[in-house]
Amino acid sequence: MAEAEAEDEQNKQCFSSTVMVHNIAKRHNVGTLARTATALGVTELVLVGRRDFNAFGSHGSASHLAFRHFHSLSDAALHLKSQDFDICGVEIADQSLPVNEHPFRRSTAFLLGNEVWGLRVTESEICDFFVYIPQYGSGTASLNVTVAASIVLHHFGVWAGFPERTRDGNKFIVAEKPLKQARRNYCVENAESIIEELKGNREAELAYHIFKENVRAHSLLSVFFTEQG
Repeated sequence: MAEAEAEDEQNKQCFSSTVMVHNIAKRHNVGTLARTATALGVTELVLVGRRDFNAFGSHGSASHLAFRHFHSLSDAALHLKSQDFDICGVEIADQSLPVNEHPFRRSTAFLLGNEVWGLRVTESEICDFFVYIPQYGSGTASLNVTVAASIVLHHFGVWAGFPERTRDGNKFIVAEKPLKQARRNYCVENAESIIEELKGNREAELAYHIFKENVRAHSLLSVFFTEQG
């Protein structure tokens, strides 16, 4: 029994966590999330949809975090599954498990709901399981997305056995900045993603020109029939 527990503890130290953000409503929350993520051992922050973000609130911690962008939830899910990640939705729902019970099995990507409406159906569909944060007071219906992320990520770090960072006095030691985004507050991508985005832009531009031509043709026909009348 003791050997099995020791093996479980050793395996947990190999696990990692990721945060997924899908078209977050308040872009400045990404900066605060970045600060929380670096403090709690997150390896990567995945942006889905829009890839510009506001680093306000990160206090420079965004430079210590890897960012990855995907155009769609399905693409993000495929990537995470290929890396043997579970996707955990953070949401108050009937099927959600209390986060303090640590219902984790392996490396986990945490998908945080929108600040207003929570997780959408399309977001819930890619999740393997859900957790919620038990509340004990009656003054609010839910927590701010960054506060919720802090609590959930801390619980995962405890479960995974992340080693505590070394302290110096009343602060934790900050490492040298190892990462630098090619463009500030903008998530860079690989060549395939850029090509896909350019393709989408061209298709949107073509659709716009077709729409304009249709409107113009409709206007000309209206003038013609008016004159005929």
